[in-house]
Amino acid sequence: MSINTKVEEAAFQPASRISSIGVSEIVKLGAKAQALKREGRPVIILGAGEPDFDTPDHIKEAAWKALQAGQTKYTALDGTPELKAAIRDKFSRENGVDYALDEITVATGAKQILFNALMATLNPGDEVVIPTPYWTSYSDIVQIAEGKPVLIACDAKAGFRLQAEELEAAITPKTRWLILNSPSNPSGAAYREEDYRPLLDVLLRHPHVWLLVDDMYEHIVYDDFRFVTPAAIEPRLKNRILTVNGVSKAYAMTGWRIGYAGGPRDLIKAMAVVQSQATSCPSSVSQAASVAALNGPQDFLAERKASFQRRRDLVVAGLNAIEGLDCRVPEGAFYTFSGCAGVLGKTTPGGKLIATDADFCAYLLEDANVAVVPGSAFGLSPFFRISYASAESELVEALKRIAEACARLR
Repeated sequence: MSINTKVEEAAFQPASRISSIGVSEIVKLGAKAQALKREGRPVIILGAGEPDFDTPDHIKEAAWKALQAGQTKYTALDGTPELKAAIRDKFSRENGVDYALDEITVATGAKQILFNALMATLNPGDEVVIPTPYWTSYSDIVQIAEGKPVLIACDAKAGFRLQAEELEAAITPKTRWLILNSPSNPSGAAYREEDYRPLLDVLLRHPHVWLLVDDMYEHIVYDDFRFVTPAAIEPRLKNRILTVNGVSKAYAMTGWRIGYAGGPRDLIKAMAVVQSQATSCPSSVSQAASVAALNGPQDFLAERKASFQRRRDLVVAGLNAIEGLDCRVPEGAFYTFSGCAGVLGKTTPGGKLIATDADFCAYLLEDANVAVVPGSAFGLSPFFRISYASAESELVEALKRIAEACARLR
């Protein structure tokens, strides 16, 4: 005799800290575009924030030598002494900021640096001021750490830069951090010393607020722009600043996954506690390669920057020639953040209304086979982001398709 018992299974319930957070819109759009390519569609993908250059040979050679030498074991928790020394020297040489080795941390990408810092410092309800448009992970990581993102819209008229009066108005007793990214993903906007100065003066008046500055694109700036980092501008704030950087963009090492930061000793120690219970040490081989990146030849950086600037000029001119689009000239990074208000309210040849920037980007993908990212994914509409870290021939073709698609709108 057998007895059948039916077990009622409860539906999966995600933790509340991630219940309102999804996979990055950039990742989802990229996956959809790749699926269309696999179906045979001639899709041009201008969504990924990844240089199309290869990692320089001397860096790959350093990784190979590390493998041959057996450097395949665990390393110190938050960075080898050799890499920390290279980072210390880089901060001093390029940024004019001095950090001791125990004021430096290394992690599996700059995203983990951000995660460690926010997890180590935020209590439930603590506020983090984030200018928009912003890299989407800033807000999501704050929420995972049970903090509250305080988003400030910075429009194109202000150069997509936060203004001192906006920061002053946003600060409350619960404000813990301000996050600034220069040059910016997604807008390419960057802060000169004179842009930073009023913001730093505000922070001097609010000693409970710390500054997390993301310098990831520092080597990709154009024209006469002079990069500077806040800790070098205002030494009185150095003990409240975490300066974040990495090797991903300048050295075309996105897949090597190495980010680093310099900051106050107690913060660095707290971040190590978080990392010790997450990933432990970064890849030993990637760290050896990063030593070579920071200590080795730097001449190729200028060559690659010049290539990106040619592409920037091509894309900005092409977008501004299209009726309904309006593109500001970015100071750095490899993105344009173009306004598309002029096409909203129009209809596609198939009769669909273009009501939002997301609608416009969906139209470009479906009808023009061009994948770009709506500004809504970065907290500011109506705009769209193009990554011009692609071959010039692809950019020319994409601009042609976008122009033709806009001309078909009625």
